[in-house]
Amino acid sequence: MIRQFKIGDFLKRIKNQIDINDSVKYKRVTVSGNHNGVSLRDEVLGSAIGTKKQFTIKGGNFILSKIDARNGAFGIIPQELDKAIITGNFWTYSVDTKLIDIEWFFYFTHSYNFIQICIESSTGSTHRKYMDEKVFLNHKIVLPEIDEQKEMVKKYKTSSKISNNLTFEIQSQKQLLNQLKQSILQEAIQGKLTTGWRAQNPNTEPASELLKRIKAEKAQLIKDKKIKKEKALPPITEEDLPAGKTGIPFELPNNWVWCRLGEISNVGTGATPLTSNQSYYENGVIPWVTSSATGNLFVEEPENFITEKALAETNCNLNPIGTLVVAMYGQGKTRGQITELKFEAATNQACATINPCLSNIELRRYVKIYFRKIYLEIRELAQGGAQPNLNMGKIKNTVIPLPPLEEQKAIVEKVESLMQKCQALEQEIKTSEANAQMLMQAVLKEAFEGKEEVYAE
Repeated sequence: MIRQFKIGDFLKRIKNQIDINDSVKYKRVTVSGNHNGVSLRDEVLGSAIGTKKQFTIKGGNFILSKIDARNGAFGIIPQELDKAIITGNFWTYSVDTKLIDIEWFFYFTHSYNFIQICIESSTGSTHRKYMDEKVFLNHKIVLPEIDEQKEMVKKYKTSSKISNNLTFEIQSQKQLLNQLKQSILQEAIQGKLTTGWRAQNPNTEPASELLKRIKAEKAQLIKDKKIKKEKALPPITEEDLPAGKTGIPFELPNNWVWCRLGEISNVGTGATPLTSNQSYYENGVIPWVTSSATGNLFVEEPENFITEKALAETNCNLNPIGTLVVAMYGQGKTRGQITELKFEAATNQACATINPCLSNIELRRYVKIYFRKIYLEIRELAQGGAQPNLNMGKIKNTVIPLPPLEEQKAIVEKVESLMQKCQALEQEIKTSEANAQMLMQAVLKEAFEGKEEVYAE
């Protein structure tokens, strides 16, 4: 038999108003949106509380925010928050457990139907909507018998436990996959992925000869005034060397050498043309990249543009296709990647641009692999407190293990092959995650939404 009740039949408003005493310490609560429930906000003396008329709450009661209930800001009050205080922006209700099982009601509040009730009970402008209590309490829902509610809760908990275990397993798989990727990159830069390749190619030109050619090219470019002469980089000491898995610097394979990034690459940066000067932006045709673009391995399409006038009158430089871009500060640094331009573009001052010498594709790809591995590590060298920044000096001084050119090609091929397999595993995990979410939604819908009669005005 279908039993239809108004919400007001089982929720009764409680108003226990008190006057705040300046010498008494009070617990204050917060009711978080997105079904994140009720928790302790802080404990303060009454003298620190501005609004002297407050309300006490009781453990086990239902509480909602009259402002944000439509955003999932409600929940059952934990017993440890009994006698805590709230302002008039929160409403509390006792729950008639003769009509409704408290656990059933808790799970029902997570359903689409209950959120719809809250949305339809809220009126006002877009940013200032408030719950209309009379409308809310007059909404009707279908309530199964108490015994049926308890049985539904049991079934839901069993399904929820299975789903939670599946979610935990998926998160573990994600973590293991990330560890696998880092292990691949670590073994690549230590030469472990190409141990067999070196055995089959013992007569490869050593990296020391490659480094000589690069230095000769840079010297010629300086002589031709194509690049500026820079301050000599300091000698590499043992303290500069990156650590392996053991935490101590790893030994290089034969024919490899240590060098600084500034020795084998032209490292630069860009600028932000004055935003107040519309002639720098209006009808711009030159792609302009910021640190926010460094979250992916490639920048496929430009998002911003500047004019040729901006390029001529500011410190922006037009970088060629293939330029590597690292975030020194700003949004990109939170994602821990180095990106590569798929088109000519200028950058802002938050980006370091890296163009390996000899215009060699293998050298560029190898440098990119190296930065994918050590970017988060060199960030630890950054300064700036809550917003740690890298700078040009740290980028140029980054120490990099340099393999022979032919071995770089072998490393890149091996890493790309292994990363493709990782991508396939990642897609499988994403599919499993989507299926798990759909399973949980289906269980919730079946248990607490049911047929169309479940919710009616």
